[in-house]
Amino acid sequence: MSLPAISARQAIRAFNKAGFAWVRQAGSHILMQKHVKNSTVTLVIPNHHELAKGTLRAIIRKAGMSVEDFVSLTRS
Repeated sequence: MSLPAISARQAIRAFNKAGFAWVRQAGSHILMQKHVKNSTVTLVIPNHHELAKGTLRAIIRKAGMSVEDFVSLTRS
């Protein structure tokens, strides 16, 4: 499945549905975190109008999700 062209705002909404919370914004990057077992997963999302597909794929991988799971969150 290919990734759709989405904005940082849409990605943040999808990761929020997956349990990630907005922690802070550092310049043009938004940090989101989720506590998993005994560790914390931190995502850094650039605040762009359209995220590069490679960057988005890397963020999804860091979140421990599949592309299909992420795309379904963007559509719900």
